[in-house]
Amino acid sequence: MPKNKHTKPIELHFWPTPNGQKIAIALEELDLPYVIHPVNITRGHQFKPEYLAISPNNKMPAIVDPDGPGGEPVSIFESGAILQYLARRTGKLRGKGKRDRLVVEQWLFWQVAGFGPMAGQAHHFRHYAPEKIQYGIDRYTKELTRLYGVLDKQLASTAFVAGDDYTIADMSIFPWAARHEWHTVNLADFSNVKRWYDVLNARPAVTKGMAVPYLN
Repeated sequence: MPKNKHTKPIELHFWPTPNGQKIAIALEELDLPYVIHPVNITRGHQFKPEYLAISPNNKMPAIVDPDGPGGEPVSIFESGAILQYLARRTGKLRGKGKRDRLVVEQWLFWQVAGFGPMAGQAHHFRHYAPEKIQYGIDRYTKELTRLYGVLDKQLASTAFVAGDDYTIADMSIFPWAARHEWHTVNLADFSNVKRWYDVLNARPAVTKGMAVPYLN
């Protein structure tokens, strides 16, 4: 994990789901020191009172930054809000100007409102539902495939999701795209997404963020 002697470690309340991994990637990319606080969602740790105090929607991830605004600690839940906070905190990975930042924010919200939830539903009906419900499988697979098409069209004219620069929008989407096999999407069918995916997959910080392990 990155070390910066001038910054207190950020506490990352984490489980290695795509939403958790995107924050680990951001912390690695931004070279911010952090410590992992495991939130074992398979054991219901997300419902513990001490976790609900920082993430009242009982979802993961959340962070606590000891050096928040005004030098006071701050806790933040919701992965999109965390990414925006980290980008503002460092002045990095959010676009170079106001117009660029608008594009970054649009694609960030595209992920948190659409691409992630649809992938999550596709995963559920394919892998976790107690009984096979073909309607659910078909509905969410079809919508997710449509969203891959939207992303592919965008990447036909840009190096990264929001333009020529790598931003929090890319790292928000990547961990969900990394599970393309789970939702039976063949990246070969989306050549621009595959090109982008391979570029990100080769980044050392992405590799490190994706490799943060399961902990009890």
